[in-house]
Amino acid sequence: MTQRTAEIERNTLETQIKIIINLDGTGKTSLLTGVPFLDHMLDQIARHGLIDMNIQAHGDLHIDAHHTVEDIGITLGLAVAQALGDKKGIYRYGHAYIPLDEALSRVVIDFSGRPGLIYDVHFTRGMIGSFDVDLFREFFQGFVNHANVTLHIDNLKGVNSHHISETIFKAMGRAIRMAITADERMAGIMPSTKGTL
Repeated sequence: MTQRTAEIERNTLETQIKIIINLDGTGKTSLLTGVPFLDHMLDQIARHGLIDMNIQAHGDLHIDAHHTVEDIGITLGLAVAQALGDKKGIYRYGHAYIPLDEALSRVVIDFSGRPGLIYDVHFTRGMIGSFDVDLFREFFQGFVNHANVTLHIDNLKGVNSHHISETIFKAMGRAIRMAITADERMAGIMPSTKGTL
């Protein structure tokens, strides 16, 4: 399998973002988004997905974190899509159940070529420190739309919003890792009866 890496720069009047990823890494990160709690969550995707991830972002944080969080999701989706290429030989589907103390979340992903987000998460509070938990949906919607994946995110149990968040992002990493892993029995084969994803 060829090297699965990507470097994406996305610049708007609201944000300037650069992402470098290696899908076959060891989970190393350099994260400077200006949104510390998002950095903590992105580190979970990288560590548990074994994706090397370098993200540098400058956004209009003097307004709020909305544009920055959403646009990082968009740019990460573009980077994953580019790094993955034609998707031949991958498992395509991935899932994970991840607990953290009282919290339990499930993430299921399909590198289907069709964007779709089903997000069933009910936080017990609206803010984690200075981070607005509503922005997580915006991050995942941006990712889904530009990685062209179907993504189901369900928080099954939880009281502590920090724990809930961590279970979701850790499960996201593990689900991606499963889906993008090379299947020796499918080497060079498109994992779809349509012949394309």
